[in-house]
Amino acid sequence: MGAITYDMEIPSPIPAPRMFKAFVLDADTLIPKILPQAIKSVEILEGDGGVGTIKLTAFGEGYVHKCVKNRVDAIDKENFTYSYSVIEGDALADVFESISYHIKIVPAPDGGSICKNRSIYNTKGDAQVTEEKIKSGKEKASSIFKALEAYLLANPDA
Repeated sequence: MGAITYDMEIPSPIPAPRMFKAFVLDADTLIPKILPQAIKSVEILEGDGGVGTIKLTAFGEGYVHKCVKNRVDAIDKENFTYSYSVIEGDALADVFESISYHIKIVPAPDGGSICKNRSIYNTKGDAQVTEEKIKSGKEKASSIFKALEAYLLANPDA
């Protein structure tokens, strides 16, 4: 098994506490509301939302994958960090053993925030992953983040 790691940073004018609340704490309800074509629903299968919680994410119509199961690995509301792993689902296919995401939202000097995301793709055996596949996943994550940002800018009380 090999591991492929990618780091990405996305700046935002939204302050870190508000972005963390939307992107992490309220994401299970907000994202399906804002982007139902991308994520149809998120359902907690086990747990209370904290560490160890298992969630089922169903993707929208026409999306390449149907669903994935995620496990919450860590959450720190004071330091705005969140880690989770894709542990099951067609997104893993025959290529990945698991995919882990480590998110940290840090305050930016201008009052906004920066979302730092590290993705770790653990491949099965000697499976190869194309740069295009990784780039596609990063673009989808970035578009979800930017859609949440636009929603928060348009809805200051949300």
